[in-house]
Amino acid sequence: MFIDKTRITVQAGHGGAGSASFRRAKYIPNGGPDGGDGGNGGNVVIYADHGESSLIDLRFQTQWKAEAGDCGRGRQKHGKNGADCRIRVPMGTLIFDVATNELLCDLKDDKQEFIVAKGGKGGMGNLHFVSSTNRAPHNCQPGLPGEEKELDLEVKLIANVGLVGFPNAGKSTLLGAVSAAHPTVAPYPFTTLYANVGVVEMEDYSRITIADIPGLIDGAHNNVGLGEAFLRHIERCRLFCYVLDMAGVDGRDPLQDLATLRKELELYSPGMSSRPFVIFANKMDLPEAEENLRRLRESEPAGTDIIQGCGELKEGTAELILKLRERLDALPPEDEEATRRILAHRHGGLQEPSQIRKDAFAGWDD
Repeated sequence: MFIDKTRITVQAGHGGAGSASFRRAKYIPNGGPDGGDGGNGGNVVIYADHGESSLIDLRFQTQWKAEAGDCGRGRQKHGKNGADCRIRVPMGTLIFDVATNELLCDLKDDKQEFIVAKGGKGGMGNLHFVSSTNRAPHNCQPGLPGEEKELDLEVKLIANVGLVGFPNAGKSTLLGAVSAAHPTVAPYPFTTLYANVGVVEMEDYSRITIADIPGLIDGAHNNVGLGEAFLRHIERCRLFCYVLDMAGVDGRDPLQDLATLRKELELYSPGMSSRPFVIFANKMDLPEAEENLRRLRESEPAGTDIIQGCGELKEGTAELILKLRERLDALPPEDEEATRRILAHRHGGLQEPSQIRKDAFAGWDD
């Protein structure tokens, strides 16, 4: 099961109390205070791991708690610090504070980690309270409590290119044709119920990561179909590849499909439809596709990158990969602050495919 959104509660460890003890040794009267400090509480740390692909473990364990620090001891013995609680999540996980709705961290790199709740500091023993007027203090400090937070975790896939298209347009087939990914493929709409990522290996050992987004339909920004539960996975993509069914196998017009896709992206997040794009005219092996391709070329501005081919037959895929590489290399450096603002904007949405409304597929039964 692919879980890309969940809520957890984290509790850092409390600090241990300091000790109020006095040195007692033979032949040493009035040995004086020797209470040690309490240990610090453990932190709660969330870290990214490239081997993790879902938040499913956190869905079934929502309470996470770090170890408390030990109390101080006599003879100036410091209490043991509490162990950290470490939580593993997929790369591309965003951490939101539920109380403030603030984006705390974007874990986009492997092994990147972030302390979401700091452990309490251990209390000082009575040794620290000695003064010229108080040579035998009996007071010590209790440990400070650790932070407690409620967090929302959301995974937004890290990919260079996002495949955007209507259901049954051939996105999953295309992903399997250009990469080593093996997404589910079937001749009916909404085969893809969760986002897939494929990696294209280039001859110079560079890589292009491509995200296959579940099919979008009119009203997707309002949770129609699979809704915006998966639209968020293309927010990181710097380049879109619109995959169009040029043969209109499901009785749709590919030009109308393209207009609808652009509209849904813009309604979901203003400015998203203006990102750089490439169009892959799919299913060109069917006779109805030639006329639609002519109409598409006439409707798009001059210079629009339109690659024709067939994902199932792997026709045009090599040209598509070269074009994607060319467009990605020409893009300016990523504005990390702008990307952070986009990611920090929280949309509503479904948490998993099983929660899709029963009327979501209305009109797609045929």
